[in-house]
Amino acid sequence: MSKIDRYVLSQLLILFGFFSLVLVAVFWINRAVVLFDRLISDGQSALVFLEFTALGLPKLITTVLPIAAFCAAVYVTNRLNNESELTVMQATGSGPFRLARPFFVFGVIVFLLASILNHILLPLALEQLSDREAEISQNATSRLLTEGAFLHPSPSVTFYAREISEDGVLHDVFLSDRRNADEGVIYTASEAYLIRKQDLTTLIMVDGTAQRLATDDNRLSTAEFRDFSFDISSLIRNDASNNLTVRNMITPQLLSPFDRLSRLTNQSPGEIAEEFHSRFAEPMFCIVAAMIGFTTLLIGGYSRFGVWREVVVAFGLLLLINGARSTLQNPVRNDPELWPLLYLPVLFGTLLAVGMLWYVARPKWQRRAPGKLQERPS
Repeated sequence: MSKIDRYVLSQLLILFGFFSLVLVAVFWINRAVVLFDRLISDGQSALVFLEFTALGLPKLITTVLPIAAFCAAVYVTNRLNNESELTVMQATGSGPFRLARPFFVFGVIVFLLASILNHILLPLALEQLSDREAEISQNATSRLLTEGAFLHPSPSVTFYAREISEDGVLHDVFLSDRRNADEGVIYTASEAYLIRKQDLTTLIMVDGTAQRLATDDNRLSTAEFRDFSFDISSLIRNDASNNLTVRNMITPQLLSPFDRLSRLTNQSPGEIAEEFHSRFAEPMFCIVAAMIGFTTLLIGGYSRFGVWREVVVAFGLLLLINGARSTLQNPVRNDPELWPLLYLPVLFGTLLAVGMLWYVARPKWQRRAPGKLQERPS
């Protein structure tokens, strides 16, 4: 690699790091506000919030990598053009394909980073995130110990506690159990305690009343009790096996037959095929994004009015290709044999970038329309 290539590549990597940090920060702030409100309102600590945020970073990074690569390519190309460095390179005999070499190498580097994230880091982070969500959902204190609010641990159960003292005693408790279609039961108690032993969680209610309504004859029966235990383990249990999905599996694990994976994860072979091939197609899109950003500005040339039109066109092309990539996911999920469709946007973007480079490389006299070349009089 020549000094010019190393110079351009260094500029690309520096700007890529800057745009990546900015975009990740913007996406993280938008997500962190919602996540913070949900976790803190459920009684979780700030450490849990930081843990969930860290586990969500690989997904954010994979989202912004193509955008950051595109922005870096556009910014560096525009600066090289404004400072006449691009003109000097062209004057020394460097053609469009030669000028595109550091941008292609840059796209390959981003492709490798995205591949590591998509194939290994992101599935591991999603698996850990699913396990932590399941663990928190099994924690009764995070589901029931929220004072002054009507909570619904399950669709047919409503729980309310007016006040929770510092020692964990629940005051003025209301519990409505409508899981049995033949009868509904309402429990009220002046005090209650949560006791957890291994996988069992019990709500001990003291000095209360149980009102049972039979739906067949609308008969209401009432009973007072001094203490009553109510097993709420079934309300907060979340089977960890339900968290086994293809998204939480690293790519080597997806090399098994799709029929076997479908039985393990209860997902269709089309969904498995779409997830597997998307992990290869999405990193390739980073190369396309970098090349589209460079070639579009290169074909526009120099203008005193700036390059905003070329930037808009390049960004529009990027959105068009990315939109096509999202549209082609549903057919693959319905029919796994259509997996080559996922690579069509990458192929289209590659042909588009090569076509623009070929157009710029053509001599000017070949671009003139037939019939406009006039011979000079002898």
